[in-house]
Amino acid sequence: MDLSDDLGGTPGWGRLQPPAPEEPVFAQPWYARTFAITLLTIGGISGRNLDSFRYTLARLDHDAYHRDGYYGRWLNASESMLVDSAILAPGAVEARARALRGERVPEPPAPEPARPDHTPAGPGSLRDIDTRPVFSPGQRVRALAEKPAGASRLPAYVRGHSGTVEALQPASVLPDTNAVFDGENPQHVYSVRFASRELWGADAEDFDLMIELFESYLEPA
Repeated sequence: MDLSDDLGGTPGWGRLQPPAPEEPVFAQPWYARTFAITLLTIGGISGRNLDSFRYTLARLDHDAYHRDGYYGRWLNASESMLVDSAILAPGAVEARARALRGERVPEPPAPEPARPDHTPAGPGSLRDIDTRPVFSPGQRVRALAEKPAGASRLPAYVRGHSGTVEALQPASVLPDTNAVFDGENPQHVYSVRFASRELWGADAEDFDLMIELFESYLEPA
């Protein structure tokens, strides 16, 4: 099943609008507080990482992802990560919100924290690996037709479509496994050029799209 964040190439979202020249960094005070809460949650209170945060965002239901806006989904994801790491009990935030409204609601007892045992192999996401790249610039490749199980950064709109490798990028931690604490599993990353009409059909506007894809997402075309 495709997750809530896999929206690339789907219709109905309108045209991108550039930000206003004088638009503030945080349009509302709670945006800034949410940003701070999320930074404290990722890798801090919850013991999780950026890939885990992105996977948590992706697994939010439709309303939690779309209805509450950009920082609303960050706040929803932070709560989910804190529950996943047993820093908060399920329902604790709702109980506190209802108490602030004057309702008499018992708060669930605090659980025993269960932060993941996660130690990065190095700073950032780039890694040096000894394996030779499977693909090379100029080679035709095809993105996997089926979505990998669980966490995956393979966009739905390129699955099963063919493109050309344009460049080899530095090897990077595989977010699919890093998000669920199943090892960093660094892989080669490729810049692959896709024709728009290969992705969306003959009636699409004619242009090329460059996408960075992990080696395990590709096969020879």
